[in-house]
Amino acid sequence: MIGQPLPRREDARLITGRGQYTDDMDLPGQAWAAFVRSPHAHARIVAIETAAASAMPGVIAVLTGRDYADDGHRGIDHIPNPVDAVDARAKAFTRSSTGRIYERRQWPLAIDKVRHVGEAVVMVVAETAHQARDAAEAVAIDYEVLPAVVRADDALAEGAPQLYDDLPRNLCFETELGDRAAVDAAFAGAACVVRREFRNSRIVNCQMEPRSALGHYDAAQDRWLLVAGSQGVNRQHMMLSDALGVAPERLRVVSPDVGGGFGPRYALNMEPVAVLWGARRVGRPVKWTSDRSEAFVSDYQGRDLLIRAAVAFDARGRILALDNHLVGNVGAHAVSYVPMSNSSRVTTSVYDVPAVAVKISAAMSNTVPTGPYRGAGRPEAMHAIERVLDIAARELGIDRVEIRRRNLIPRHTLPRLSPMGLPYDAGDFQANMDRVLQLADWAGFPQRREASAARGKLRGIGLANYIESPVGAPRERIELEMRTDGQLDIVSGTQSTGQGHETSFLQVLTEHLGLPPERMRLRTGDTDFVKVGGGTHSDRSMRLAGTLLVQASARLLERSRLVAADLAKTDPQRLHRHADGFVLKRTWWFERVLTWAELARHVAQHGLPDDRACKRLAVEAEFFGRMPAYPTGAAVCELEVDAETGEVALLRYAAVDDVGRAINPLILEGQIHGGLAQGLGQALGEHYAIDGKGQVLAGSFMDYRLPRAGLLPPLTIELTNDPTHGNPLGVKGGGESGITPATAVTFNALADALSAHTREEIPMPATALALWELIRKSQELRHA
Repeated sequence: MIGQPLPRREDARLITGRGQYTDDMDLPGQAWAAFVRSPHAHARIVAIETAAASAMPGVIAVLTGRDYADDGHRGIDHIPNPVDAVDARAKAFTRSSTGRIYERRQWPLAIDKVRHVGEAVVMVVAETAHQARDAAEAVAIDYEVLPAVVRADDALAEGAPQLYDDLPRNLCFETELGDRAAVDAAFAGAACVVRREFRNSRIVNCQMEPRSALGHYDAAQDRWLLVAGSQGVNRQHMMLSDALGVAPERLRVVSPDVGGGFGPRYALNMEPVAVLWGARRVGRPVKWTSDRSEAFVSDYQGRDLLIRAAVAFDARGRILALDNHLVGNVGAHAVSYVPMSNSSRVTTSVYDVPAVAVKISAAMSNTVPTGPYRGAGRPEAMHAIERVLDIAARELGIDRVEIRRRNLIPRHTLPRLSPMGLPYDAGDFQANMDRVLQLADWAGFPQRREASAARGKLRGIGLANYIESPVGAPRERIELEMRTDGQLDIVSGTQSTGQGHETSFLQVLTEHLGLPPERMRLRTGDTDFVKVGGGTHSDRSMRLAGTLLVQASARLLERSRLVAADLAKTDPQRLHRHADGFVLKRTWWFERVLTWAELARHVAQHGLPDDRACKRLAVEAEFFGRMPAYPTGAAVCELEVDAETGEVALLRYAAVDDVGRAINPLILEGQIHGGLAQGLGQALGEHYAIDGKGQVLAGSFMDYRLPRAGLLPPLTIELTNDPTHGNPLGVKGGGESGITPATAVTFNALADALSAHTREEIPMPATALALWELIRKSQELRHA
């Protein structure tokens, strides 16, 4: 069963409209919420006038942040400083030149100031969604507009507008990693030093399902209920309990089907907190569903990481040292420092770098808060080092492939610690690169370039290697229970946001238990029965949950064998595994099958052999810690640029991805294709434009160019596996493989295509206008 490309079991339900998302759910007597959002990026709230709105038809309540605070609740503690990538009991960042790692609670409704366009200030609750929105427009807020700053490097400058009185220079923290003395010595003796600035552009999440929340408070039982799509109910539960001051046992969080996560849905947003509080305040269930305009100014966003890269080389192109400065744009609230942690850890990628120094600065700005977005810092790191290698190859007169070959970590040196302390255990980096060059017909490119030139097109080809460092929440749990009808009940602490868990998890169990998938039921997303779980992110689901499925299966078999022996009054060693349970051979011609259903019924009646009080045939497995795995691979992109318009046509894309053992190759390839679409979209079109005053200029799909199906070229994807022993399934992770090298390989191809016109760094995203302007500038300089 493992390794078979089975179609996803859940697809029939989802594509025929039988999925159940948050907005599909309603409760009797529910009211609707709408939010009044700030039109300013930075302003002091002078006064809020709610009388007119309160008098409008259907309005039940008009609530402010002061009301929330007066009810004794607290802001959201986002816990932005993540767990360390190696030591799960430590924090990623422990030192800062500022003397602290800045953490500040976020009020669900702004009280004193607004700090980004779209920040919620007032919540209106009414009988219908339309009445709530109409009344929201009648709320009058008097603002004292303040200067705003939107770029991280500008926010750190002297004299920049300050977001918080207790945060000088808007600097959340600043730290240095590595060996500064060794790096400085290496740079002093280098034959070539490449210095470049790479600004990884800000990304809007744009998941298919807009965010929604439904809150309910049962006064009779003093029970709180939140229904909201997320990437894991346990984190939402913990943070809600803390913010509202509700005992955990009095709070239930449910996450039904989720139409896309990608990272921003891991953290707790403010609207669910406000809606749940509002439900108790008005004594009725309260529901809110975002529209796309709200999403563009309130959903947590991704990327926006500036890397000032400097790499020293010897005359033969060998890397001597790397010296990078990462400047992360945290946004208006400190939601997550994960991207900076991840990016710093993989900054040397798959290359043998003797000396490394990395400086990290986290800055606040008057923009929507940022957090993890698919890949979360790894694509940014790959972009920087792969672009630098191409630039160094040109300056040293070395072939682009050859300079990589000279610097790749040899397979025979593994396992080894990377310069940033990651325990690389497996990966044939050289073989991956060689294979992708073959798949892409790299050798035949010169002829194809000539053919394009004959048609007046600029053709380019790019290469990029990559590695990931999947981390994520360090705790996970799996529960298995065999029911008396022979059905296996599975409770998982991680849940799907589109990854196909209902298929791949069951494939693992079929392999280890022998039960067919139709006799299993996977349950997730409800804290009434999900006791522990880290949720879905960072390629963690199959690594952690898959490992626990293997462990729990072994425990269930062991326990069931004892039950079967108790039922048959025989020695457990006389029992043999059977597709439907265990078989007891009486003679060579007669045998008795003890089915799973019989075993479960026997336990229900008589208890377990070693615990007669226990009436359930059930086991659990739990994990806390780090489970290292390092997906890796290589990609080649080939494209054409129209010199007259700047338009880009993607022609070919080849990738070799080592994701470890493929539980379901069909699902994995789909994950890679999806990641590619997101990475190529960021590279070529997705531009979240903000002016100097913090006003959003690309606040809808009319302005923000998501990739369409026609953008993707023919894809040649090949899976490979250099085995890891970090987990019993041998999986590494495939959810982020497509996106991790995508911008790097695309920009290397663009730089190659435009090499006769410019050596400037191409801005991201490389829109047709941006490329056209570079080409025109080059032509004007030549004619000057």
